[in-house]
Amino acid sequence: MALDERDFFHNKNETRTDRLTCPRCRRDNDYQMRWVVRTKKDRLPPGADERDKALYAKLRDYMIRVDDSVTCKTCGKKFDIPSQHSMVFIEKGGVVPAARAPQGDDDSRFNR
Repeated sequence: MALDERDFFHNKNETRTDRLTCPRCRRDNDYQMRWVVRTKKDRLPPGADERDKALYAKLRDYMIRVDDSVTCKTCGKKFDIPSQHSMVFIEKGGVVPAARAPQGDDDSRFNR
């Protein structure tokens, strides 16, 4: 029987601060957001088959954002956090969010 993805990771809850802009009042503020940090276990769990070993070799540490919205500190209105920041891979030197990674996408409609 194949193992579940949860069997390959340690889960830890964290709170991190990020700077967001309210779409209503256009003011920047720092907001606390909850994240689940999943770090890859140092060895395979018992009962792993060949498919699980191949999957384990490709896995990377990552974070998943728990909070979907925050309340603006200036105007008091609730707004959604952009969805492109909901999952972030963790590199050995630190966190590299996909939205803040170097841009090289020539196919984007904004590059035309």
